[in-house]
Amino acid sequence: MSGKTIRIGGASGFWGDTSISTPQLLRGGDLDYLVFDYLAEITMSIMARARAKDPNMGYAHDFVGAIARELPTLSQKKIRVIANAGGVNPVACARALEAKIAEAGYDLKVGVVTGDDLLERASEFSDTREMFSGEPMPPKLWSMNAYLGAFPVAAALAAGADIVVTGRGVDSAVTLGACIHAFGWTQQDLDKLSGGSLAGHIVECGAQATGGLHTDWEETGDWSNIGYPIVEVAEDGSFVVSKPEGTGGLVSEATVTEQMLYEIGDPRAYLLPDVTCDFTQVKIEQAGRDQVRVSNAKGLPPTNYYKVSATWQDGFRVGMYLTIGGLDAARKAEKVADSVLRRAESMFRAMNLPPFTETSVEVIGAEAAYGPHSRARAAREVVLKLAAKHESPKALEIMVRELTSSGTSMSPGITGMGGNRPKVMPVVRLFSCLVDKASVTTRVEVAGQVVPAPEALRGGFDPTSLGLDPSGPESAPGPDAPVVPLIALAWGRSGDKGNKANIGVIARKPEYLPYIRAALTAGAVGAFFGHFLKGSVERFELPGAHSLNFLLHDVLGGGGVASLRNDPQAKAYAQMILDYPVPVTPEIAASVRAVTEKFPPAVIAA
Repeated sequence: MSGKTIRIGGASGFWGDTSISTPQLLRGGDLDYLVFDYLAEITMSIMARARAKDPNMGYAHDFVGAIARELPTLSQKKIRVIANAGGVNPVACARALEAKIAEAGYDLKVGVVTGDDLLERASEFSDTREMFSGEPMPPKLWSMNAYLGAFPVAAALAAGADIVVTGRGVDSAVTLGACIHAFGWTQQDLDKLSGGSLAGHIVECGAQATGGLHTDWEETGDWSNIGYPIVEVAEDGSFVVSKPEGTGGLVSEATVTEQMLYEIGDPRAYLLPDVTCDFTQVKIEQAGRDQVRVSNAKGLPPTNYYKVSATWQDGFRVGMYLTIGGLDAARKAEKVADSVLRRAESMFRAMNLPPFTETSVEVIGAEAAYGPHSRARAAREVVLKLAAKHESPKALEIMVRELTSSGTSMSPGITGMGGNRPKVMPVVRLFSCLVDKASVTTRVEVAGQVVPAPEALRGGFDPTSLGLDPSGPESAPGPDAPVVPLIALAWGRSGDKGNKANIGVIARKPEYLPYIRAALTAGAVGAFFGHFLKGSVERFELPGAHSLNFLLHDVLGGGGVASLRNDPQAKAYAQMILDYPVPVTPEIAASVRAVTEKFPPAVIAA
């Protein structure tokens, strides 16, 4: 890398992330900027409820405390901070920060970006349809926020803000905003904007880029002091990923590529407010110990729309776990669940209550998530998860009571640590739609003064311009070929977007990819998850990173807290498929024999 660069540390991947990251990055990162990502759809609904109870709440209050503790370092080193900690009340967050700064006697300016909150204007968009299902907008929403871009963040920095607080923006905007300001990128610098967005995507989930969740987890060092990511971004949009010296974790081609593939769909068109990113030709190269260089992201114009996420309540839910030990533990657990559900619904009929709207039984330890591919039916210790939805919280409280009573009236071997019974909670569903950018007004303030906010770029991206997804060669060596588990040939990472899941598969060596392609078709992945899958499966190629990305539609039982699944966010999907059988040549099989002996290929149920 040559020319000017900036160093950005990613200190938070979600609301509730560890407190070790901020001091670690400030002391060992040599930073220009420190960024925080706090928000998810469910987080917005939680914050909206908090604001409804107290108009001064509705933001990540722990962010204020974290910054207050580090004011001396931030001031001395002149490190600027950008965070979407504002949630549904960024102005209140900014005022709380200003109070802490004044109390400590520092001269730091706080900028705030607003305009994403559309809840009070929901009636203006009542004719909007859900962008995936086509369903109409629910009559009463808890939250409604547009995903804003990075140029308003850059405007606040240009006006002298030392700390910038935003509401809902795309997760990568906190990083891209710093790049736009530092390098003077314009809305026409599409390749650079794509590179800066990818840098933001890599750090937006904290330590997931530095060894957290890595397939080869035994190589990732000390998790107790795992290093949080730093990206050193160059003016051309390329960047180097690293972590502070002396920390645990790992920065490698594999860890960074896994994070690139996390929670994306079509890699040719990763849609953001400022740019449509094309990651298919991105190059990821080891540049040194715990240093990885990322380059060659391409950009296309953005769309004319903001994605908007709204949340709403659809009844109530509860879930409970019981441990059951001994012989035939799985069958005992299944009988307990069946008995409790039938008993509860019998009681509902006597009380003129309707039946459950949905139930979910999973026997954890018997590989319930694997469905017909389970190899652990003989487990001698399992956890029964029983969950249900109902329009009345009273009905769910009955179910919890009756499941609790099973400890003396049903299966032998029911045990556990005890403690409080689970609480009935609202079912929060996500409603995603598109809103014309012209209908959303962004406002930027710095130290209480309004500064000009840039207009959102109406790029007019046309998805039909992409053409066909490129597909590389397949190698199917024949029916008598040796078979190895996918983990011997690839790394994997999975995630969610609403009710969709994605599974990224990265070849350990480029020459392995044709064999992976031949075995791991979209149909094969769909069949493997057929016990969950309600929609289709798409497979996409990323030739630059020797990778495949699978997008599974309608597979998570509603996703997030709308789902009753034990894994509502597809966190384990990639791990589950890593023993998928892949036919290879005898030479390849011999080279990965040790892995195959440790992890024999699965026998896939017909």
